[in-house]
Amino acid sequence: MLRRHELTDGEWELLGPHIPRAVTGRPRVDDRQVINGLVYKVRTGIRWRDLPERYGPWKTVYTRFRRYALEGVFTHALQPVQARADAAGDVDWLVQIDSAVVRAHQHAAATGRKGGHHRRDEPSIPRRPDHQDPPFKQILPRARTTPG
Repeated sequence: MLRRHELTDGEWELLGPHIPRAVTGRPRVDDRQVINGLVYKVRTGIRWRDLPERYGPWKTVYTRFRRYALEGVFTHALQPVQARADAAGDVDWLVQIDSAVVRAHQHAAATGRKGGHHRRDEPSIPRRPDHQDPPFKQILPRARTTPG
């Protein structure tokens, strides 16, 4: 039975070949079971110790997560999957940020003095004049229009 936070067979077929296999040592907990535990933990935000037992020992899932993160397994697995989706036209690279949601730290606000506050030992970074800023056409790719 496929549960809510688990990978489908199609998703596992894309991801499975990019997961490193152990050639020596003790028999491992099934890779798909551990990856499903990782997905469950990330999607629900629970503590490691509260991971359901169906994903194996929480410490095994945590150790595998830490090892994969340090070795860059997630990045290397994402690149071919992302390239395949992009080639199929399933990825829209336009990203929009609503400034009403982006929060800044309270000390990021202007100090009221012209030019802001700079420490004496740090040189200020000059800003380009407005007429030298690139237009948005060069920064953001065009949005794809889908027939609808």
